[in-house]
Amino acid sequence: MKSRHITASVTCAALLVLAAGCADGREPEPTSPGPSHTVPSASPPGTPAAPTTGEASTPAPTTAAPSATPSPPSTADADVRDALRRGDTGDRVQALQKRLDRLGYWVGETDGTFGLLTEQAVYALQKAAGLRPDGIVGAKTRAALDDGRRPDARSTGGHLAEVDLDRQLLMIVDDGEVSRIFNTSTGTFERYTHQGRPTWRTPRAAGGPSTGRSTAGATARSAGCTAEVLPGAGIAIHGYTSVPPYPASHGCVRVTLPAMDWLWAQDVLPKKTRFWVY
Repeated sequence: MKSRHITASVTCAALLVLAAGCADGREPEPTSPGPSHTVPSASPPGTPAAPTTGEASTPAPTTAAPSATPSPPSTADADVRDALRRGDTGDRVQALQKRLDRLGYWVGETDGTFGLLTEQAVYALQKAAGLRPDGIVGAKTRAALDDGRRPDARSTGGHLAEVDLDRQLLMIVDDGEVSRIFNTSTGTFERYTHQGRPTWRTPRAAGGPSTGRSTAGATARSAGCTAEVLPGAGIAIHGYTSVPPYPASHGCVRVTLPAMDWLWAQDVLPKKTRFWVY
């Protein structure tokens, strides 16, 4: 009778311990029958041992306080922060503009403000270097700038304008040397009709460059193309408010309005200037 009473007391005590553990949301502490008790492994039964790497074993990592010195930024992060783009100002922008100008890319004034014309010049540089034209001066564009990347002329003599349709570049060339380079936007090849005739493309000769004439004259700032863009009638170049780095016109060769003003003010493209379009 006495042993039964003792057993019942122990059982009740164990139940009280379990109840106390569940009441406050904690797992109950294991009851130790004596010094020989072994704490069970943290891994559940049946879990295979972690594979070894052949290296000397290292102690388990411990949680340490964060370092007071931040980790250095990655190269990609640093390049994004160092990139120049439209809206930036300062000495670095002015140095960029001067370098572009020396290479022949028309930037207007080198005033230290990364605006429309600087972006257009960066487009042209990126196209000449075979880069995607996004107008942002990152590591690849800086490398092209440092390398002095420029497009080559195809003509070898005389004063003329060359239009590279594949790269969407307009170049002013004298005796085979490129003097000025502009981003341009030519015909989209999407059908458009002017006066009943299709003018959806900027024509080029199948076997090589085609020649035409500058027709802008008094309509240099005209927003629309005229019949001069038709095959056999010459090439029209004009200023426009939108000159993306891809074909977007109805057939004419677009440049920005300030660029067109400069071309005519400097008499760079008088009427009957020869064009090569390829």
